[in-house]
Amino acid sequence: MKLASGSGCGIRVGLGLLLALCQLFAAAADPASEVQAKAQALARARAAVVGVRATAVEDARSIESLGRERQGSGVVIGADGLVLTIGYLILEADHVELVLGAERVVPARVVAYDLASGFGLLQGLVPVRVAPVRMGESSAVALQQPLMIASGGGDVGALSLARLVSRRAFSGYWEYHIDGALFTAPARIDHSGAALFNADGELLGIGSLVVMDALGPDQPRLPGNMFVPIDLLKSILPELRQRGASRGSTRAWLGLNCVEVDGMVRIVRTSPDSPAEQAGLLPGDRILRIDGVEVNGLEGLYKTLWGGAQPERAVILLVQRGGEQHTVTLQSRDRMKLLRRAKGI
Repeated sequence: MKLASGSGCGIRVGLGLLLALCQLFAAAADPASEVQAKAQALARARAAVVGVRATAVEDARSIESLGRERQGSGVVIGADGLVLTIGYLILEADHVELVLGAERVVPARVVAYDLASGFGLLQGLVPVRVAPVRMGESSAVALQQPLMIASGGGDVGALSLARLVSRRAFSGYWEYHIDGALFTAPARIDHSGAALFNADGELLGIGSLVVMDALGPDQPRLPGNMFVPIDLLKSILPELRQRGASRGSTRAWLGLNCVEVDGMVRIVRTSPDSPAEQAGLLPGDRILRIDGVEVNGLEGLYKTLWGGAQPERAVILLVQRGGEQHTVTLQSRDRMKLLRRAKGI
């Protein structure tokens, strides 16, 4: 295991170095016994972090944006060896491995891919023999609170200290929105599926992105990472185990990649063979209205789109192209039906 800088490089970590890391968390008045207890909790948390390697099916739609071979992290959250990771690592994957150490790799199956939250679940096909972490409360983390980020697995992972610099809703350009996302700094490049822990070794979030605006819009530029908060998992975990996705993942999809600037939403790309491409929408088009509702940002666009009664229906957009406005009717799709599914979902 390595103690990582922002780039993920560093030195090997034993309990002694974890103790030193823990002292950065602790208050000056904390007794040595309490610091030692926290170090042991962090050591247990670190031990629950595993590496994830996945290969997508040959004709997966996601290969264009994510590549076929993917590598990241996950964390054991169940006594049965259930592993939580970021969903895009295992999207349309037909071969997945858990890296438990430099010389211990076990095959795994995909249990769930959740479009709504961004989480993914894996299960080892043989016992992983790793104790699960405790889940914390991501909503209770205070700004500037020191946190630990862990990636990889066994002695091939990395640790670093970070701080929570903002908590806010996040809208992704790929028709994705969550509330309460956690933003930390400094940035880690090995963020995919990395685990975010508090000083008690409780899991707070799963790493998703590198961002340049960790402090938020209209704030000074600060590179950092976005973590999907663990609070989003608690209410949907039974659904993910049973159905392979939450009910919130069954929703309309247009195949739009958009950016928001000063409340204006513009298309930057349409997915191949998507409703947006088939309707003739073009990069640069500004979306003014959706189903008669004015669009003032990505969040409003997505929530209006997903608020329809059926995931597959006619969706009407008013777009501005150059100096002209055009009304465009699209037939939305249920994206979950379009994904190549790994065995086990």
